Amino acid sequence: MQSLHHPTIIPLPSTPHPHTHRTRHHFCSHFPSTLPHLRRQRRPPPPPVAVVSPSSSWEKGPIEAVLFDIDGTLCDSDPLHFYAFRQMLQQVGFNHGVPINEEFFIENISGRHNEDLCGILLPNWDLPKARKFLQDKETYFCRLAEEQLEAIEGLDKVCKWIEERGIKRAAVTNAPRPNAELILSMLKLTNFFEVVIIGNECERAKPFPDPYLKALQALQVSPQHAFVFEDSVSGVKAGVGAGMEVIGIGRRNPEELLKEAGASFVIRDFNDQNLWTQLLV
Repeated sequence: MQSLHHPTIIPLPSTPHPHTHRTRHHFCSHFPSTLPHLRRQRRPPPPPVAVVSPSSSWEKGPIEAVLFDIDGTLCDSDPLHFYAFRQMLQQVGFNHGVPINEEFFIENISGRHNEDLCGILLPNWDLPKARKFLQDKETYFCRLAEEQLEAIEGLDKVCKWIEERGIKRAAVTNAPRPNAELILSMLKLTNFFEVVIIGNECERAKPFPDPYLKALQALQVSPQHAFVFEDSVSGVKAGVGAGMEVIGIGRRNPEELLKEAGASFVIRDFNDQNLWTQLLV
């Protein structure tokens, strides 16, 4: 897992400070052991899953569609999200103003839908106020992304491989639609994807399978003939829940967590030889 780097500093949007002391969270820097409301979010360890070794036969039918997550999969956006959350949560006094760390971000924020984050991060705030905070965070992220977003290495190579074979493709994300459209535009992929599915436009967002099932329906492809690229635990669970093989992108999130969630195997980027060993079989 690569450490999250620090993006170039951009001034924060104006975010109102909580008016009462009760809106702050009181816990020390050892996040996992001192957050009762976050502990309730945790699930028991999943049962062992059959992880297919990249060196063995990857069980798949003829490939008719490839589905991509966006954040952290098409582009290395997690450092920007981490920075935006860290700065804005510190601004409103979260954790007595002590910045969140990478472990906290990976465990509690990465890949989650903003509606869920309202309750996870700001359970004592009124819902409209919490939603406004998350909207401001997305605005701040977009400002960072406009200057510093980078594609995952080898993305152009895998997109060319898909296009040359006439394989259908969809982008499936928990990000708000403006974020998704901005990223796809910056990566020059607006016309590459036939379908863009947004989590909050489905009945349930990831980690539920609904967004991926909606994408399969739109592409008119069965899950046996499609696979997914995902970088987060919630995204892997969603893809597996929709009945597809999922290839984990282990650039930021730990490989073992992606495998526990059900990833068939994990690659670092789209140049990874393990990926091409499977695609070119």
